[in-house]
Amino acid sequence: MKHTTLIDTLNEALGWELRAINMYAHYAANVKGIHRLQLSPMFDGEATESLVHASIVRKAVVKLQGIPVTERNPHPITHTTDYAEMLQYSLETETKAAAVYGEVMIQLEAAADQDLSDAIEQIYLAELRSVEELRLLME
Repeated sequence: MKHTTLIDTLNEALGWELRAINMYAHYAANVKGIHRLQLSPMFDGEATESLVHASIVRKAVVKLQGIPVTERNPHPITHTTDYAEMLQYSLETETKAAAVYGEVMIQLEAAADQDLSDAIEQIYLAELRSVEELRLLME
């Protein structure tokens, strides 16, 4: 298996996506008050986006002849009904995921697989957009 490091990093990204699915679904259900009107659909959308990203990353790992992880990243998901805390924890998650995808992008340069690079680049850019959107929501 010549892409061991890349597979490991993709699996790290997959673990963050699996964690994000759980976290966003939890926050969508638990956000309270007037903020529920906007944040619950946003969190549901983020959960769906993470599900799509997880599928792409899972297929990438298999394409590289690896075994995709099935466990989410162990970083704890903090239960809260405070929307500001939810946004802060979301920003933390998106920032960490974006950093991992940044590592994947560097490692993909050596893999010389343009289709895979394009797919992961789209996820990386989506993560960066999420980081910026969350940052703006918290101002």
